[in-house]
Amino acid sequence: MNEHVRDTSIPNDWDRRGLPGWCYHSDALLELEKDHVFRNHWQIACHISDVAEPGDYLTMDVVGERALILRDKSGRLRAFQNICRHRGSRLVTNEMGHCKGALVCPFHGWVYNLDGTLRGPARPQSFPPLDKHEFALEPLELEIWMGFVFLRFRKGPQPSVAELMRPFEKELSHYRTPDLVPSKGIWTQETPVNWKSVRDVDNEGYHVAMAHPALQDLYGSTYFDEPFVKGVCRSFATYNPYAGRRWSVRNYMKLAPDPVHLPQYLKKAWIYYGLFPNAVIAVTPETMQFYQEFPISRDRTMLRGAIYRYAQESRAQRLARYLSFRIDRDTQAEDVQLTIWSNESMTSKAFNGFYLSDLEYGVRTHHDHLRAALPVMTLDEPPEEKDMAATNAHMTGHK
Repeated sequence: MNEHVRDTSIPNDWDRRGLPGWCYHSDALLELEKDHVFRNHWQIACHISDVAEPGDYLTMDVVGERALILRDKSGRLRAFQNICRHRGSRLVTNEMGHCKGALVCPFHGWVYNLDGTLRGPARPQSFPPLDKHEFALEPLELEIWMGFVFLRFRKGPQPSVAELMRPFEKELSHYRTPDLVPSKGIWTQETPVNWKSVRDVDNEGYHVAMAHPALQDLYGSTYFDEPFVKGVCRSFATYNPYAGRRWSVRNYMKLAPDPVHLPQYLKKAWIYYGLFPNAVIAVTPETMQFYQEFPISRDRTMLRGAIYRYAQESRAQRLARYLSFRIDRDTQAEDVQLTIWSNESMTSKAFNGFYLSDLEYGVRTHHDHLRAALPVMTLDEPPEEKDMAATNAHMTGHK
């Protein structure tokens, strides 16, 4: 049985156009997106198990920002700008690791405690007295929700993650998400498209039947998307009655154990929870993952994510997790190709814009959230690149 969590009915008469093509190929718009869509909205950094012990850390470089997530000596998770207060050097250079008692800048040797306070500069006699709090690492806003670590580079329009994700909290709690552990760590991949093309493909399941044979075999007849409402969305599917034509799907269904910790309606469900602007938490009976995308340039995007498992994983769960990974791996490769084809078409004079199906209403609602953040995206024709920021500021009422 498929269950809707919220009233997500589609209007009888809605504007089926998506964003105009110019929005996918503008350097000036991308700079506004970095500031008004990425830096001021919540981003998934990791899971608490990625930084499980005091001294464990993880770094995250996105949209020109450098974040450091660190567990201090008391066991508290903290987030800082990964920037030394002396000359701005990158303080921690590895993507993940462990430090015993202090962070040492590789440029001049300034030393910071694990709570971010300054322990002292190298050659302190060459400076006036430095207050350990005044010269502490710059903190970032951090929130832990259901075991996932979220951060925000600056205050923005969203409420807390807990408030945003409240419609899904009861359902997701069945998966015991805080108790999960990493499977292979954080992965990244680059793809030659605008970041919105990635999100457009992921925000609708209309293409599953044609483009994703494994997913269509597994759950195509039951899949449905809920649109973005107040910054979050959900997609839900249960196994097809006669699934199993493909090797991975057939063996996945054969080997997957009965998930006794899940209620009946979730025992054979794959669910995707979306968080505006760019993140998804996905669950299956045996595993959980997050994935997201960040712009590198107007036509290059970094995909980032991680997969987590149950700490006391049985052999059957491990095999099922491997087979679900195979299905996801093939699906991601198929999606990458779809994004390339879609993204490149927008530079053609023959491109006349989107005309969306009711099954693609999720794409439209994501675009509506983007338009609310950046009203310049409502324009059919782009302003001059040099005028982009001023035009958007005028449309928002800021001068």
